[in-house]
Amino acid sequence: MFLFTSCYSVSRNCKDFHEGEFLFESIINGEIKTSKFIRKKNIEIEVFENKVDTAKIRWVNECECVLTKLNPVSNQEKRPIQIKIISTEKDSYVFEYSLVGDLKNIRRGKIVKIK
Repeated sequence: MFLFTSCYSVSRNCKDFHEGEFLFESIINGEIKTSKFIRKKNIEIEVFENKVDTAKIRWVNECECVLTKLNPVSNQEKRPIQIKIISTEKDSYVFEYSLVGDLKNIRRGKIVKIK
């Protein structure tokens, strides 16, 4: 039994994605939108539709972090987002994310590291 399950182990080299430059594509109102962000130590700077947004990033462990926007413009943006890396590949990772405490609305996505 052990031999069969070890063939399907999931790679989680999360530290490889703590810093760098990344792309994230999502579907918003039926359109594919691309977000680009740079992650350095405890800051994440995102560019989405020519708007720059900065968030503080706090790593809970190697594969989980919490993002809190530094300049929220609404009550919704004041709520931190929790992120959990599920699996990693050479230049990308699959993750789950939701507002902190909102376990009913967990979503999945894929991030590609470009630098």
